[in-house]
Amino acid sequence: MAKTRPGPHSEKGSIPLVVVVRDLLGLVDNSREAKRVLHEGGVLVDGKARKDLNFPVGIFDVISVPALDKNFRLLTDAKGRFNLHELEAGEARKLCRIEKKTVLQGGKTQLNLNDGTNILAEGDYTTRSSVILSIPDKEISDVIEFKEGNLAMVVGGTHSGEVGTIKVIEVVKSSRPNRVIISGKEEFETTVDHVFMIGRDKPAIKLGAEI
Repeated sequence: MAKTRPGPHSEKGSIPLVVVVRDLLGLVDNSREAKRVLHEGGVLVDGKARKDLNFPVGIFDVISVPALDKNFRLLTDAKGRFNLHELEAGEARKLCRIEKKTVLQGGKTQLNLNDGTNILAEGDYTTRSSVILSIPDKEISDVIEFKEGNLAMVVGGTHSGEVGTIKVIEVVKSSRPNRVIISGKEEFETTVDHVFMIGRDKPAIKLGAEI
């Protein structure tokens, strides 16, 4: 069974690119064929050709197949399984969560994102907010703040894949992670680590039908 190599996503939060190419996209029948397709630059991850079969692909990554002129977004379902959603023309944008920020000399801010990307930005940003990046140049087009009233997707735990509005952010005075109460089809609680901001009153990216 293929395993991911160290990269932009953790092993638990990703799947090898060969699985995407062979099993989710169905472009090839086996790993040997997948290796050939990747070597020829046939599959892009977030706008960049990746040639490693075990490159880790994670949630919200944009997978492009230039030969088919198609783009897909990797998401998870209610059981935590990865699946692809086809995007329409012009929708190939990347959603990333701000994990850490550092103010540099000159007033610019370095944002460390969940997929390993580090970018320089101007303005005020808060951790756990999301930025929407253009593909492949990774310019920020919007910021979705981590705050009550905004829309979030759960990306781990028993409510993985569910979408709802943040009702309460509860700061826990201990070593345990803060808690978030989300109102969706029903009201539930999850840890802040499982919360990914996706929009304000509606999703800022397509969360459409699975291929």
